[in-house]
Amino acid sequence: MNGTRTGLLSWIDERFPLTKLWNEHLAQYYAPKNFNFWYFFGSLALVVLIVQFLSGIWLAMYYKPDAQFAFSSVEYIMRDVEWGWLIRYLHSTGASAFFVVVYLHMFRGILYGSYKSPRELLWLVGVVIYVVLMAEAFMGYLLPWGQMSYWGAQVIISLFGAIPGIGEALTTWIRGDYVVSDATLNRFFALHVVALPIALLGLIVVHIMALHEVGSNNPDGVEIKKNKDENGIPRDGIPFHPYYSVKDIMGVAVFLFLFSFVVFFVPEMGGWFLEHDNFVPADPLTTPEHIKPLWYFTPYYAILRAIPDKLTGVLAMGLAIVVFFFLPWIDRHPVKSVRYRSPLFKLLLALFAVTFVFLGYLGTQPAYPVLSELGLRFSELYFGFFVLLWAYSRDRSAGVFWTTLLVVLAVIGVIDWIRFDPSKSTLMMVSLLIPVVYFVGFLVLPMLTRLNESRPVPERLTAK
Repeated sequence: MNGTRTGLLSWIDERFPLTKLWNEHLAQYYAPKNFNFWYFFGSLALVVLIVQFLSGIWLAMYYKPDAQFAFSSVEYIMRDVEWGWLIRYLHSTGASAFFVVVYLHMFRGILYGSYKSPRELLWLVGVVIYVVLMAEAFMGYLLPWGQMSYWGAQVIISLFGAIPGIGEALTTWIRGDYVVSDATLNRFFALHVVALPIALLGLIVVHIMALHEVGSNNPDGVEIKKNKDENGIPRDGIPFHPYYSVKDIMGVAVFLFLFSFVVFFVPEMGGWFLEHDNFVPADPLTTPEHIKPLWYFTPYYAILRAIPDKLTGVLAMGLAIVVFFFLPWIDRHPVKSVRYRSPLFKLLLALFAVTFVFLGYLGTQPAYPVLSELGLRFSELYFGFFVLLWAYSRDRSAGVFWTTLLVVLAVIGVIDWIRFDPSKSTLMMVSLLIPVVYFVGFLVLPMLTRLNESRPVPERLTAK
């Protein structure tokens, strides 16, 4: 039996580099020996991707991309197809799980400086994957042809109309019609099922290849490839297989337990994963009381909605995503890991996470004046994080911090002057304290204290 297996493997290796790929990407790929909880999310993203592909294939077998039959075909899947309800819930829960995993994966990258040299290209490809994933989710959002799907697509597509000159023509081209219609549904189905998954698969392959070329980062931010033994093996590395492949299996098991609990007991998650309005067929003549995207888009939706001018809001929303591409050049600090960064940086990063989550919450709420005002202020904190990250990226003189503070406060002042409304003057003045305290605190404290000093980074990996 062993001889037959060896012979078959040799026959394959002569025609395809199977053993070479196994060794380079698993058995002889040396990863840092101090991976922690945060390093589960890369492999979990692959697990969710497989769930989405398999469930999506089965859904496509019964779904009809036709405005007249789309909603009823989804109901048919849920009610009449054997185990159809499970397939649909796997896919809808998987979409939200995908973004949970990706957001935590990206946060880990920021936490440990995984965007810094020599991993800039790895980070850029990862951000492109994130953008394609958002496009994939948006295209799929229309397919159930429910009320929120229809009107959410109508609102989001209409945003392209804010682009000067070509806006109206562009929105018509995207929809394939003057309104969201059967033509829109058909092209979104094609993009969701064929084009974007192919692009996503290709980008993931490139992402993994880039990762294995430069090596994995670690919680210490120490490059293990710089310290090798006489055989060229990193002294602080261990083979990915079997050590981390077995560890990842444990993480996958825990994830699948939680994932299954949601699928079987709370698949709608109170309207967060499957909105109540989407159980009503799309009606172009009836607008839902409160149109909002699904939760994974709401931080950017809150930024868009906080700015009264449509074009400026669209630009701000786009910039909120595009700014991640420039992160490797915004933060040039020599220390990678949050473990050794200054206390102020740790506080800054924690507040950024809170800001992102709170913007997500605001994006799900009606546009009351107080909430809209908070949306604008927390949008200023969102962009302020990247400004402060640049300020902290190297040792700065007091003059640079003072200049940055004055410029930021001047920009906030100009924005408030442009949008000033006498009826909201009190609300604006009170909310102004949020960005003022934030920027004054983070730009003045480095000049008055030693809270912005980082700790020495060890030469070898620690046991933490």
